Amino acid sequence: MASTTLRIAATQGHELAARLEMPAGAPRAYAVFAHCFTCSKESKAAVYIGQALAARGIAVLRFDFTGLGASGGDFADSNFSSNIDDVVCAANYLRDNHSAPQILIGHSLGGTAVLAAAGRIPDALAVATIGSPYDPQHVEHLLKNKEDLLTKGEATVDIGGRPFHLRRQFLDDLERHDPSTSIGGLRKALLILHSPQDAIVPIDNAAKIFVAAKHPKSFVSLDGADHLLTNPRDAAYAAEVLAAWSSRYLRAESVAVDGVRVTEAGEGKFAQDIYAGRHRLRADEPVAIGGADTGPTPYDLLLASLGACTAMTVRLYANEKKLPLERVSVALKHDRIHAADCAACETLEGRIDHIERVLTLTGALDDAQRAKLLEIANKCPVHRTLHSEVQVTTSLAR
Repeated sequence: MASTTLRIAATQGHELAARLEMPAGAPRAYAVFAHCFTCSKESKAAVYIGQALAARGIAVLRFDFTGLGASGGDFADSNFSSNIDDVVCAANYLRDNHSAPQILIGHSLGGTAVLAAAGRIPDALAVATIGSPYDPQHVEHLLKNKEDLLTKGEATVDIGGRPFHLRRQFLDDLERHDPSTSIGGLRKALLILHSPQDAIVPIDNAAKIFVAAKHPKSFVSLDGADHLLTNPRDAAYAAEVLAAWSSRYLRAESVAVDGVRVTEAGEGKFAQDIYAGRHRLRADEPVAIGGADTGPTPYDLLLASLGACTAMTVRLYANEKKLPLERVSVALKHDRIHAADCAACETLEGRIDHIERVLTLTGALDDAQRAKLLEIANKCPVHRTLHSEVQVTTSLAR
């Protein structure tokens, strides 16, 4: 994957700070991600989901709303209407410089904003919300000293333990938006992701969005997750669901990567995303050694390669000779053993790699046929590669 920082012109005259997460291969589609209220594009949910979707072939543009993060403008001059404009500006940037976004994703109030903005982004085919309020006025309960804002016209208010300067127009603007109109007239596929344990935006908001929307619409529970998706596993699950769900509505097909490409997944210390042709895999390390156990280890993948090649080779021979082989399975283990314990090895000192491979052949095979298939197993191409002289050349990409 590649991550690029950029600036987007906003309708109010300033620039929005943004980051574009690109997959290793050509993108299947582009998506816009809108972050939660008073958060930024670098919030854990934004980062985890952006990187996870990029690993699944979907390029994601995440940006800071006006006056937040590294974006320009004054937060005091912003409101829900400007949030909607920012989402549209992000979509326009993708349309003008890459490809129009087919997916709009919003977290918390960002989800409410993409629901309202979707009608102005005709190319978008699918909209997803994560822990989003039905009505933008929901954010009023987060303003701890709202009375000063109402009486003085402007004030510094406490939002989630942080001070923000707001003006009365922020509250007045919230009243101008009717969610039933924007959600009811969405005319795009809708996915609602929400945790029953969300303490910031209660689950009944998801129900209201679902009832107001027309089909196709779907709801998936993020059971056990908190509002900000601070647990990487919750964010990864949300991304997995998003990628699978959105694939039903994407126009573009997955583009194959030339050869094999491996890139850091951005989830934990060791997780890697593997691109092989049109296929995507994951590699990781066990939790015991600092990984997140989100995929098989590199040695597991090596054994899987040998095992798959062995089974394919045995199957091919059995079919050609019309042997009654019903099924073949291969069990493999890797270890490091003392060279002195290996009578057939040329190495006499230190340790060597030892792979134990056990074949299970199911079918009415006689002893001679089983012995022949065992012999054939040693002729699989990967087996031969492991036993031959192998040269690996390494260089830096230009």
